[in-house]
This record gives sequence, C-alpha cells and structure tokens, in this order.
Amino acid sequence: MLASLGLILLCQLIGEAVVRGLGLPLPGPVLGLLLLLVLLLVRDRVALIARGPLGGDGVETTSKGLLAHLSLLFVPAGVGVVQKLDLLAAHGIAIVLVLALSVVVTLLATVLTFRLVSRLLKQQDAP
Repeated sequence: MLASLGLILLCQLIGEAVVRGLGLPLPGPVLGLLLLLVLLLVRDRVALIARGPLGGDGVETTSKGLLAHLSLLFVPAGVGVVQKLDLLAAHGIAIVLVLALSVVVTLLATVLTFRLVSRLLKQQDAP
C-alpha cells in the first residue's frame, strides 16, 4: 500500500513540476492524474511494467482506501473557511451572487451542449 501511495504521490509531483516548469494553465494534480491513467493503461498492455505498485490491484486498492476517507480531506478546507470568516462577512453577498450566477451559467451551458449533441446525433441517424 505504501508503494502504491508513493506512486500516486509521485505522479502528482511530476505533474506539478511539469506544470510549473512549463507554465501550463492546468492544475498539477490533474496532469499527474493523467500520467497515472497512462501508466495504468500501459500496464494492462505491457507485462514488463506490471511490477511493484503497478502489479496486481495495488494502485486500485489504495485509491479505493483514499476515496473511502475522502471526507477527511475537506477538514483543512473547512478550517481555512473558518479562518477567513471576516472576508466572508465583508463579501458574503457578492460571493453568493457569483456562485448563483456561475451555477446558472453552468446549467445553461450543459443544456445547450446536450441539445446540440442530441441534434447532431439525430442528423447522423437520419438517412
């Protein structure tokens, strides 16, 4: 489990280093997750790589353990919010308005995308 956790964290570290080094507008952990995905896909095709933490279900078991305790990872974020209560009091209405507006825009974009894809699929099905 430690080796699998080390591999997950190493992928995150590599992703963070690449993003910072190249100045990419992408979170480092996202790039690290993509790297881990590529490693897992290659592992399934190349038996030589399926050793150590990539062998068996080590990474999968470790990730399931992390996901089972995901709620604990929100504690630091909650503490950060409590530390900034003065900012929330000063700008609370603006934050709520921006959050509500972003939810509405996201929902509209989702509906429009769904309708566009639905129309494109109907056009492809029609002879």
